[in-house]
Amino acid sequence: MEFRRIGRFPPYVFAVVNDLKAAARRAGEDVIDLGMGNPDIPTPEPIVEKLIEAAQNPRNHRYSTSRGLPKLRLAICDWYERNYGVDLDPETEALACIGAKEGISHLMWILLEPGDSCLVPDPTYPIHTYAPVLAGANVIRVPLSLDVDFFAHLTESVNNTSPAPRVIIVSFPHNPTTAIVGLDFFERLVAFAKERGILLVHDMAYADLVFDAERAPSMLQVPGAKDVGVELFSMSKSYSMPGWRLAFMCGNPEIIAALGKLKSYLDYGVFQPIQIAGIIALNECATAPKEIRETYRARRDALVGALARAGWEIPVPPATMFAWAPIPEPFRQMGSLEFAKHLLAEAKVAVAPGIGFGGAGDGHVRFALVENEHRIRQAARGIKKALEMAPKA
Repeated sequence: MEFRRIGRFPPYVFAVVNDLKAAARRAGEDVIDLGMGNPDIPTPEPIVEKLIEAAQNPRNHRYSTSRGLPKLRLAICDWYERNYGVDLDPETEALACIGAKEGISHLMWILLEPGDSCLVPDPTYPIHTYAPVLAGANVIRVPLSLDVDFFAHLTESVNNTSPAPRVIIVSFPHNPTTAIVGLDFFERLVAFAKERGILLVHDMAYADLVFDAERAPSMLQVPGAKDVGVELFSMSKSYSMPGWRLAFMCGNPEIIAALGKLKSYLDYGVFQPIQIAGIIALNECATAPKEIRETYRARRDALVGALARAGWEIPVPPATMFAWAPIPEPFRQMGSLEFAKHLLAEAKVAVAPGIGFGGAGDGHVRFALVENEHRIRQAARGIKKALEMAPKA
């Protein structure tokens, strides 16, 4: 049977590792899963308590609104004001999404159509690539790593593309590379987008998970950024609310209105008790992101140190809940999928193959810091044994 729109999707390489992991666990093996970026830190108790309270009120069981409750939109605007000094209108410049993936996917429907082009980093989180694909657009991939001038590559790609891309998607701190940028990057990006008539989409899911600063800069701090783009902020990582599916899109009022119109045809928004709990998170749980960040910092240090003792030196991640690890030279010719399968078979450790984030990622694997420090050190001991084995031809 022929299906529409998904024909351009490659095989989902993460599923290969997931299937092998599931088979190993069925066989009774203890697999340490550092593959999927699925936070294991409990959601802060005040948020859970408000969810329970709100869920017990039958009035909250009815349809909600796709744009998000007014008090929730006000809460995210107040969050921007407190943390970034950014002034947003909750009526016209903020909208709640059913997670950032939903927001980005539907946003591409209103910004792109067949014949348009969208510029995305390579490697990057898959939805940044495949949301434009689902909209029928062409995708232009721009190399991104910890040691390249991404802005120079970006401008070169735009200059070499005709017609110019309609949309640029960026995401800092970046998944999977952990790369960060300063506010000067966004100043240059906004000026460039204005000059070329390009729309900007910034996904800042890891804004609070920066280890040498209070938080990452917001694109909306740049004067005029709202003229050319929008920014997404997710509750999944900062407040450890991944399964709750709550995020926000803020910025350009015309884009916000257009997405709101589309969503009014598609959904009735997030379950209302979750939205009410989200208000509590944004307004009353200011210390939660810092505590969560420190947990990930300790896990990052445990992983980097334990892998070094195992003979695998990797760059110290400056941000996010991941480590982006170059495949050790003796195993590099295997490629990231086969190397991930090797670690699963011999070390009993699941990691994400870099190829799943784009062709430029194939020389790496990604570790997610979703186990405690003891388990991370246990994983490194298993990896040490796997690295002592001769690579398969």
